[in-house]
Amino acid sequence: MADSRSSADGPDEGDGGADDAPESTSDGSPDRSLEELRAQVDEKYDFDDFRPEDMARMTPEEWEAAFDPDTWITGPELLDRVEADLKNRVANRDVFARLERFADPDRVVAYSDEGYAVVYGDGTVEGMGTVLRDVKPTVALCSMDDYEVSDPPAEETLPDPLDVPEGSGELGNRMLQAVAGVQVLVGLSMFAAIPLLGLDTLLGIVVGTGFLVIGLLLFLLVANARLSDRFRAEEYRNRLRAVGIDSDERPAFLDDIERGQLPDLEEEGAESESNENTA
Repeated sequence: MADSRSSADGPDEGDGGADDAPESTSDGSPDRSLEELRAQVDEKYDFDDFRPEDMARMTPEEWEAAFDPDTWITGPELLDRVEADLKNRVANRDVFARLERFADPDRVVAYSDEGYAVVYGDGTVEGMGTVLRDVKPTVALCSMDDYEVSDPPAEETLPDPLDVPEGSGELGNRMLQAVAGVQVLVGLSMFAAIPLLGLDTLLGIVVGTGFLVIGLLLFLLVANARLSDRFRAEEYRNRLRAVGIDSDERPAFLDDIERGQLPDLEEEGAESESNENTA
């Protein structure tokens, strides 16, 4: 796969790249160090369950030792596989992105509110932000013939903002509330038992105060958890709206990408902020 501003042809280049690793000796026999490295790679990674996380952990030397570049899939087939695999990863919430397929040249574009990635048929990936980081392992995996891509979901893989729940731990919160309520009732009962049942005053105050404090702390934990859930839900809704999930509008930088230009979102954001400050 060709290099670009950012490329998906394996892990990022580091010191001692694969070009420096001899594949055979002068007499044509297999290089022992390469064979040893292949054995180490086979032992280190489970290729029957190879995932993007494993791809990201591989060094350039391990990548070259494990995969034969002559068998890489390219062209429209690669883009079809990348598009399907990304849809599955978005549906599984491994990646936050929307996908579009552009023509002339044929490209798959994944974008979010924090960046974008453009995948070309030769395996080149260009872009910026977290989306680029998430897409690169997918492209590398899909270029391998033995990597199986599941059928993608037919519908939109990101939810509508209005369908985002405000919390998935409501059952746990209710249980904590019940425990907290019991603690408070026991604490109040201890105070009431001092005059009504003749309970030792010091003992009643100490034990009752302990139960009340524990109950109030549990109520505070529940309140904090609910506020955090609401904050996370609203933040997720804002991200969905930013990529146009609930409208026909889409980010303006897609027009630049469609024309073959690669926008610098960080620079555009800085200029927009500067103009606002000037105004």
